[in-house]
Amino acid sequence: MTITKALLTTTLSLGLLASAGASQAADWCESGKAVKFAGLNWESGMLLTDVMQFVLKNGYGCETDSLPGNSISMENALSSNDIQVFAEEWVGRSEVWNKAAAAGKVVGVGAPVVGAVEGWYVPRYVIEGDAKRKLEAKAPNLKGIADLGQYAQVFKDPEEPDKGRFYNCPAGWTCELDNSEMLKRYGLENTYTNFRPGTGPALDAAVLSSYKRGEPILFYYWSPTPLMGQADLVKLDEPGVDKSVTIKVGVSKAFHEQAPELVAVLEKINLPIDLLNQNLARMSKERIESPDLARLFLKEHPEVWHGWVSEDAAKKVDAAL
Repeated sequence: MTITKALLTTTLSLGLLASAGASQAADWCESGKAVKFAGLNWESGMLLTDVMQFVLKNGYGCETDSLPGNSISMENALSSNDIQVFAEEWVGRSEVWNKAAAAGKVVGVGAPVVGAVEGWYVPRYVIEGDAKRKLEAKAPNLKGIADLGQYAQVFKDPEEPDKGRFYNCPAGWTCELDNSEMLKRYGLENTYTNFRPGTGPALDAAVLSSYKRGEPILFYYWSPTPLMGQADLVKLDEPGVDKSVTIKVGVSKAFHEQAPELVAVLEKINLPIDLLNQNLARMSKERIESPDLARLFLKEHPEVWHGWVSEDAAKKVDAAL
């Protein structure tokens, strides 16, 4: 009898705990607690963020918000649960993320983008020339980053003409630190200036301006982005280095544990990369703001996102569109 009572008591206690956990999960949004997103400042990150916010707000009744900041500060905020969602986390790139993940403070879920790439690029005409534009090849033997030492004068820095110029990421982006280390690793820090544009759009403007004029330019870039569809570029080889990119939705440990229904939605979100690049090009060409493009994407491609959400949530999102 005593054993039976003890078992019954334990069972009831576990049931109450499970019920409380389920209630807590359901209450994340019902209680008015906002889901806070990292305010990412690159095009694909902005679009993913706005798509996710629209779905959670209109499909699941969540209050949402986004906080501006660079990727490193936002990863720190995620690890302390000051924000709950980082829509486009390039897993393994950031020491802040790596340490937070190892400590169990953040979790990467889903695969919002598959097939992303990154690296150091030059326009194809720099290596091969362009007969139609009457451009001669200025670095015909340039194949990899290790060859850049002999081509500093091809990529001459207008402010320091005895050096070449490498266009890095904006300061505060994770890639900016990685690229700075690469300059040292390849012995290029004394022959190239480490130029950091103020913003992503400033980097785009520098690349496209040089490209239209047919001038050499050396720069870091990535995909998915509008730029990849606007210019014929060559990615420089980096032998022995795996540059495959894994992108996940970063969530805080608290959000992962307390809002499983919402995490299940984020796990399913995926924008096919070709469709994503098309929409990013549209954003640039038609000068559409990211929140507006998110609405257009959801309205025009229900076949993509209906599978992410419950039937009831899909009806609510469709009605909001």
